[in-house]
Amino acid sequence: MLKKNDIGPQAYRDAMAKFAGHVHIVTTNGPGGLRGATVTASCSVSDTPPIILVCLNRENLKNDAFLVNGNFALNTLGERHQPLAAAISGQTGLPTMAERFSAGEWDTIETGAPTLVDAVAVFDCEIVDTKDIATHRVLFGRVTGLRVGADQRPLMYHDRRYENL
Repeated sequence: MLKKNDIGPQAYRDAMAKFAGHVHIVTTNGPGGLRGATVTASCSVSDTPPIILVCLNRENLKNDAFLVNGNFALNTLGERHQPLAAAISGQTGLPTMAERFSAGEWDTIETGAPTLVDAVAVFDCEIVDTKDIATHRVLFGRVTGLRVGADQRPLMYHDRRYENL
């Protein structure tokens, strides 16, 4: 008889903390308002057509802005962006999204979602599908705008802290 492990939420989070991930800021703007989140859960789905996915905590009702706006930009960060990643995530205590966004220089490409001017890369997306699974919502975005920045070292997140390669 196989023994089943009881995998609690904290044990799972502790194990996931051992994953190293490239840090991104996912942003949106439109009728649902300005929103940004610092994430590592994103990846390419397809290159034809170009589609990426991002996972967001759907228990945070502020993340509903992504659905209302129908867009997002995935802004890939370099090591110099650590203070911005901390600001957008709320780690610095800035109370409003506008104040958090003031830590970076932003423009737009196609959808109206804020794009980080000096990002490693920016994928500006129109949401084409979503999938709710447990505590998270997966956003699938068709890339409608793209910018590749200057070569820079990536900002990583590992073991609950920012790291550089």
